[in-house]
Amino acid sequence: MIEIIVGKNESGQRLDRVLEKIFVNANTGFIFKMLRKKNITLNDKKADGKERLEQGASIKLWFSDESFEKLSGKKAGNIKDLEEKPTANKKSTETFKSYIVYEDENTVIINKPAGLLSQKSSENDISVNDLLLDYLEFDSKALNTFKPSICNRLDRNTSGLMVCGKTLEGLRVNNELIKTKAVSKYYLALVKGRVGKTGEINAWLYKDEKTNKVTVKDKTFKGADFIQTEYEVVDYFKDTTLLLVKLITGKTHQIRAHLSSISHPIIGDFKYGEKTVNEKFKREYGIKSQLLHSFRLVYPNSDISDTDTFKALKGKCFEASYNNDFRKVIGDGYLENKRS
Repeated sequence: MIEIIVGKNESGQRLDRVLEKIFVNANTGFIFKMLRKKNITLNDKKADGKERLEQGASIKLWFSDESFEKLSGKKAGNIKDLEEKPTANKKSTETFKSYIVYEDENTVIINKPAGLLSQKSSENDISVNDLLLDYLEFDSKALNTFKPSICNRLDRNTSGLMVCGKTLEGLRVNNELIKTKAVSKYYLALVKGRVGKTGEINAWLYKDEKTNKVTVKDKTFKGADFIQTEYEVVDYFKDTTLLLVKLITGKTHQIRAHLSSISHPIIGDFKYGEKTVNEKFKREYGIKSQLLHSFRLVYPNSDISDTDTFKALKGKCFEASYNNDFRKVIGDGYLENKRS
């Protein structure tokens, strides 16, 4: 017999949904058959699978270790890991701590540096997700039905605010708020040339999956998605303009490609920018990546949810200081000085 004690991240889920995540090599029919035969019990009682789990509840699986391992793809001994805290990588934990802008029971918001991946692209990569799991002392070898994760992504060389869900509830609520555009996202972008006025640009974007590059046109075309970007002129620096950009839609490389399409590419963007301009800034300032920074996140102030996660974030505005490459061009504390 194997016993699972329901943790915080499993609470609120239906029993059958949790069992499907545990028994990845079994079908739904098998799971319900085991429930009917009391080979799977909830708090030592027969269950039909529709029950909502409460923290501390006991799920007992009356299987041999061999059968369990075959059905779940995990060793039965790993169930003990749920009651133990693994040892986190101290260096990566301290690194992640230095990025934190805000944290509560369900959510952590960080200021990601340029050069760090949001998610792995290969086995040996280190990403925000990896650092998050180390920070939370999450054991990936244990029998888990939930895994903390990021809620929004930034390009490797884009810095700034990222939202992470520490719990199932935190992940669900933040994902929904971001997906429905309830959270307003603002970026700082230093672009080539003098942008004449604040405005809005609308276009259609197509992503080539093979090259991971997008094409932007002012007319719709096959396979393209509509994109909308607003921008506000903040100030001018030599032959550049500092913009505060608001994403209305959110597609791959949208800001980078959109600004390039109106002849104001982002400084340091070697995919969508101008080679001669980028080489000049690399030579003079050592700029090696795009000067694009996820600067501000604004959570809605309306009562769109009554969850504890939303109540903790309701009406909050988070800002993240820009990185060293920005400071080389516009100076340290520029925005703070401008406001005062």
